[in-house]
Amino acid sequence: MALDQSFVGRTYPPSAPYEVGREKIREFAEAVGDANPAYTDPDAAKALGHADVIAPPTFVFSITFKAAGVVVQDPQLGLDYTRVVHGDQKFAYRRPVRAGDRLTVTSTIEAIKSLAGNDIIDIRGEVHEESGEHVATAWTKLVARAAGEA
Repeated sequence: MALDQSFVGRTYPPSAPYEVGREKIREFAEAVGDANPAYTDPDAAKALGHADVIAPPTFVFSITFKAAGVVVQDPQLGLDYTRVVHGDQKFAYRRPVRAGDRLTVTSTIEAIKSLAGNDIIDIRGEVHEESGEHVATAWTKLVARAAGEA
């Protein structure tokens, strides 16, 4: 059954603040195989004009995807998460994510489409520092495969 188009434009409450730590940044950079010293060495980051280490560009996925959970778990939306695969991801930054940031994410459903029986939902995550400063926007595309597909 196709998802309800009336959910397009629905915005969910902001997530609880997530405190970005140096160790989380280091672990993420290591996991994605990025040895940029600005991600692990405060002096290297300072030499580039940052107050502390910065996170790799895809780091915000970990918090925006978690925040999108309020969308996918909304019982009124009716998304069958057991059939969902991650379709696409994009990011736009105002500034890098830094160690010490306390970030919140506000998720909005931007689009819902049906294609060959598959439901496709686009979720925009607005990432703000706890102070209100806009840090980044992330777009996540989820595809709920049609029933009967393996």
